[in-house]
Order: sequence, then structure tokens, then C-alpha cells
Amino acid sequence: MRPFFALHPLTRKMIRDLLAQRGPFTAIAVVAASGIALFITLASMRGFLERSLTSYYRDYRFADVFVHCKRAPLSVADRVRRIPGIVTAEPRIVYEAMLDVPGLVEPATGRFVSIPTTHAPLLNMPHLRAGRWPSPTHRTEVMTSEAFAQANHLTPGDSLGAIFAGHWVTLHIVGVAISPEYVYELQGNELFPDTKRFGVFWMPEHALASATGMQGAFNDLSARLAPTASEPAVLHALDRTLTPYGTLGAYGRSQHVSHRFISDEVEQNTVGTVTLPIILLGVTAFLLNVVLSRLVATQRGQIAVLKAFGYTNGAIGRHYLAVALVPVVVGAILAIPCGQWMASGLGAMYARFYRFPNATLSIDWLVVAEAVGIGLIAAAWGGLMAVRRAVQLPPAEGMRPPLPAPFHSAWFDRIGISRVLPPSGRIVARNIARRPGRSFASITGIALAFGIVVVTVYTLAAIEYIKEIQFQEVQREGISVAFRDPVPYAAVFDLRHIPGVLDVEPMRVIPVELQHGSVVRRSVIIALTRQGRLRRIVDQHGQVHPVPSNGILLTTALANILHVTPGDFLMVELRDGTHQRLRLPIMDVADELLGTTVYAELPYINQVTHEPHTISGALLAVDARAERQLYARLKTLPALSGVSIRSATIQGFEGTIAESFRMSLSTAIAFACVIAIGVVYNGLRVTLSERSRELASLRVLGFTQREVSTMLFSEEGVLTSIGMLVGVGVGFGLCVLIARWTTSELFRIPLVVTTSTYGVALAVIVGASILSGLMAWRRIRRLDMVESLKTGE
Repeated sequence: MRPFFALHPLTRKMIRDLLAQRGPFTAIAVVAASGIALFITLASMRGFLERSLTSYYRDYRFADVFVHCKRAPLSVADRVRRIPGIVTAEPRIVYEAMLDVPGLVEPATGRFVSIPTTHAPLLNMPHLRAGRWPSPTHRTEVMTSEAFAQANHLTPGDSLGAIFAGHWVTLHIVGVAISPEYVYELQGNELFPDTKRFGVFWMPEHALASATGMQGAFNDLSARLAPTASEPAVLHALDRTLTPYGTLGAYGRSQHVSHRFISDEVEQNTVGTVTLPIILLGVTAFLLNVVLSRLVATQRGQIAVLKAFGYTNGAIGRHYLAVALVPVVVGAILAIPCGQWMASGLGAMYARFYRFPNATLSIDWLVVAEAVGIGLIAAAWGGLMAVRRAVQLPPAEGMRPPLPAPFHSAWFDRIGISRVLPPSGRIVARNIARRPGRSFASITGIALAFGIVVVTVYTLAAIEYIKEIQFQEVQREGISVAFRDPVPYAAVFDLRHIPGVLDVEPMRVIPVELQHGSVVRRSVIIALTRQGRLRRIVDQHGQVHPVPSNGILLTTALANILHVTPGDFLMVELRDGTHQRLRLPIMDVADELLGTTVYAELPYINQVTHEPHTISGALLAVDARAERQLYARLKTLPALSGVSIRSATIQGFEGTIAESFRMSLSTAIAFACVIAIGVVYNGLRVTLSERSRELASLRVLGFTQREVSTMLFSEEGVLTSIGMLVGVGVGFGLCVLIARWTTSELFRIPLVVTTSTYGVALAVIVGASILSGLMAWRRIRRLDMVESLKTGE
């Protein structure tokens, strides 16, 4: 390393400048490091999710289209394979059965998927995690999904009971697996996973066919398309081919529940990748502009001497640009390992939740280069104005002291406010008014920090609000049960006689395809009783909507997708095997927070479908004291295909949506604190640097250190207070954007911003400002009055 005295003179000057202003430049480096680290974290996570999903789908041959039917002979699969655009088609059997899991009091549901007896699956191939594949010669061997096995502490060698076609069967687990088809495991029309009470099982085809009476037939089919195939044409051909066999409607990968959930996660990650890092790096640019402008202003004489000695404008401009870039480079050096560490933590969480096979998060140097490049661009942009002033300064003008700032009465002088202010107050007000650009930038920085805290607290509170509305106002039943096939209304009376059941409300759930104009959407009709109390339609404001008796009600999200309003008619095709087409009037729209659903009254739906007194499920109010006996009875009912427990649904919500948001937003408050500290601390340091002679003069005139400090802190206090007032609007605007950006078919975040949200933001920003003041207080105490009074002489 070259000794200090051997370095280029401008290099030595740069080092001295950085050391002299190490406090402000350190704050800038921390803010820049936060922005770069956050960009690396979020962009790496987006790339990790996309790469992991793509390789998972490719390596384990995730299908492009899917279709379920009642029962079709295996010979029909050959006709399906001849459909233009289909490369591979694989028929299989999918069957849901009630389970009795050792150690689990509640009933569980298993989705059994057949696997070929003679070869590995051509599509949707499971990945073995433990144990082995089921033997074709053993009819009771199964593989189970890893999530279900871990939730119930099951390992290869364990056994559980299941009901197939009314017969009790003991199954032996020989393997644990995952599948690209069930990255996100959902039961029926549930919105959240319950890995403890719902699992996927893979069973040899001949064994499952024998247990369910499906020999020589299939009820589910997956297909892989050619790259040039038209998906709509293939779906239409599949429906036409399988219509005689009770098809429930073919659909593409984009409508697959598991894939759609992960796609929403990637999209939300993309929004975060753009928003927060831009705010942090924008604040970095602003801080650099303030500090570098002050540095150029105090070094007018030095710049003039350098030019007189022959240094070109380009050399001087490069020197000050390097001063601006160094703290960002230092921040980038700190940010790269920090960003990778945070990305590794989030990657481990996503890999654990989505169970990608062999998922590893490696350093994406392209993302690192992008992050550092954006940071350097922000630094260059922030220092550009100061560099331009340094380059344009003529040597003769630089040798003279700067002209005093022109004095003129400010707006508060003209309206008489200054007459009621004490002298110190007038000093503070005039200093703020004399530097409108810097004051505006400080206010903007504080407003952004305040807004980030507001939107973070709002999002966390909104998640709790969704939980309260959905599980206290909408889903009020203790248990909901689904029948394997539609049953007569008399089944309600049978359920009422089960010990532990306090009340029963019938319901009917029908998968449908909705069409309005050229827009087509898959959904379900949930038919409820008009006087029902266990399941209600409640919008995001808590208003209860009655079930329409002569039409249908849509959630607002679904109505927006279909571009319909109350009074319009909707073409509805039942996807229950009957393919009835109905033209139903839309009577109302409710802004529900979860799902995209159609509601109707049960008698009305039974009337228009010509199936009187038919139900497909029921809602139960249960006696908590008799739950164990009730669960034991439900496990033995062969007519049931599934049981959903409200408390388990709440746990699923907490473990998916709530946890995901809390993990991603928990760092936002820390970054907001970094912004607030950086803005306030740099403002105090720059103000102290500019006004050190003035403050020293006040001390000589008899002002105490406390009085002088009060004037200095009052200026930043006023700017911080104004910034927080502006931040109220900024925060609300960000909340509106978040509410729009995070809207998906799965859930919607309501716009519920309360005074407590602003109270938390106020506490965080005030706390960060106090910490900044304590950091600057040490500098004020060490103010050398003699040196300060010499300045400018």
C-alpha cells in the first residue's frame, strides 16, 4: 500500500474530507446499505421463487391442463391423447376419504391419488423424501405428503385408518413425498391449508381402483401441451370429449389453486422489490446532496486554489463525485453480505413452507450488480448539483468570501407571526424560510419514513381485521361437513341427532363457470338458508348482506372481474357433471375480504336446478364439552368426504397469510427508523456546520449551551413535525396503494387506517429523532467557540 503522503493530492484531500464529515457520511452509508440490502433481499427472493418453481415444475413434469369427471372408461384417455396440442395425457383416480390418524382427536381428510403400477407417473411426479414407493403387490401401502406427515409426526412404518366406499381400511405408510401439484395443499373450497387435518396420499392404481370401485375407469386427467398449442382450444376439446362422463370442466395451470397462490406471492414480492428500495435510495440521494452542497460551499477557497494551480474542471468534478460515491460504495460492501443473510433467512422460510426439492439460495451476482448500480446512480444523482457548483465556480470568485444571503421579510413576517415569536423562535423560522429547498427535502424524508411506518402498522392491523371479520362474523360455525355426493335434505335431521351437535344449517356448494360477454371465470355457488346464523355474508365494513331469494349475490372482486353490477344477468354453467346452463339475475354485490364466490338461497338454487331438497354439506354448531365424541362419530360416517374445523382454518390463516406478511413487513419499521435517523442527524450536523460561528457568537453574548442547543434542535423539530403532518397524507396514500397492489382472488386487504396506526408511527419517528438528537448532542458539547469565531475571518 502506498503511504498517505505518496497518494495523489486530490485523493488525500478526499480522505481528509470524508474523515472530517465522518458522521454525516456514515449515516448516508447506513441508509444506502439499507436500500441496497433490501433490494438484494427482495430481488433474490423473487428470483429464488421463480427459479425454484420453474425447475420443480420442469423436473417433476407439472401438467399444463387438468380435468375432473364422474367416471370415464380408460379407453377415453386414448381419444384425449389424439386431441391436437396434447403431447402427454395421463388418466388417474382421485378420491377423498375420511381418516383416523393416530394421536389426532379430530377427523382428517385424505386425497388419494393413483400412481401407475408399472412405471413412474408421466406427469405430476411425486418426489420421495423418505422411505420408498408403494409396492404394486401390497394393496394397503401408501405414500403421504410431507406436510401432513410432519404435522402428525408420521413416518414410514406408521398406519392409519380410512373409509373407502363405506369400508374401513387400514393403510400402511411406506414413504413420504412432495409433488409440484400440491405445493399448496388445500381441501375442497377452503382458502387456507390445514396440514394437520388434510393430506395427500399416493396409492398404486389397481389398489385404489379396487378400493373405490373404479376398475377400468378414471375420474381425473392431466395433460402436457405442445409449446405451440392453443390452451383454450385444448380445454374446449377436453370438455367436449368428457361431457358424456360428467366432466367438471377443464382448466389450465393459471387456474390451479396451488400455482395461483404462489404466483400471487411472486407478484407481491415484485411490488416490494420496486417500492421500498427506491424510497431508501432516494433518501440517500437527498442526504448526499445536502452534505456535499455544504462541503462545496465551505471549500470555495480550496476549489479556487486548486483551479489556480492548474487542476481542470473535470478533475475537480471527479473528485467531488468520488466523495459522493465512497459512502455508497462502503454501504454496498456492508449491504451485500447483509442482503444475502436476509435473503437466506427468507429463502429457508419459503423452502420450508413450499417444500421445494433441493432448493438452495445462491448468490445472484446479477442482482448484486443491479443493486450496487442503482445505489451508485442514486449517489451520482444526489451529488450532481453540488459537483456542478464546484466546477462552475470561477477562481477569482472563489477566493472571496460568499456574498451574504439577501435578506427579505418572510411570509410569517408579513402576516405578523414573527411579532409573537421570541427571538430564538424568529431565528429558527427565518433559517427554515431561507433554505426552502433543504427544508422541503428534510420534510419529504421524514414524511416518507412516517409513511413507511404507517403502511407497515396498517398492513399488520388489516390482517388482524380480516381474521376478526372472517372468523367472528362470516364463519361462525364450529364445523362444516361435505358429503361425497348430494344427499336429501333429511340428512340434516341425522346430523342433529349426533351427540355434541347443537344446531345444523344445510348448504349446497356447486362448482360453476360464469360468463358475461367474453369474460369467463370459474367459481362456486354457495347456497345458504336465508335465516342462517352460522354462515353469513359480511362485507369489509361489517355490514351483513341477506342471501337473495330470487337471484345471486357476487363478491365485489368477482363482479369486477366479470364487469357486472346488480341488475345484470350472468350465464352460469354448472360444473357438477350435469352441465346445466342457467341465466341468473345479479341481485347484490358484497365486498367480502376472502375469495371470489357466488351466493344464493338454497331453495332458489334447488328450484332452478330442478333438484328439490338437495344439499351437499352442512354447517354445525357444536358443544365444546362433547367435541371428542362428535369427532369420533364423524370419522365413521361413510357419506362424508371432508370435515373442516373452524379453529383449524384460523390456524391455517395464521400460518400462511399472516405469517407471510409479518415476516416481510417486520423489517420495514427498522428501515423507516434508518431513514428518520439519517435525515434528522444529517440535518443537525449540516446546520451545526453552517451555523457554528453564529452559535458560538450567541454563547459569547451570554446564551447558555442549553439555549443554543434548543434553537438548533427546534429547527429540526419544526421540520420533523411538519414532515410527520405531511406523512399522515403520505402514509394514507401508501395504504391505498398497498390495498390495491395486494388485492388478489384469495384475499383483499381492507383500507382500515385508525388513529392508533398514526400513534405508533408518531412514536417510532419521535424515538428515532430523539436518538438522532442524542448523537448530535455530543458534537454540540464539543463545539470550540474560538475556532468557530475564527471561521470566515
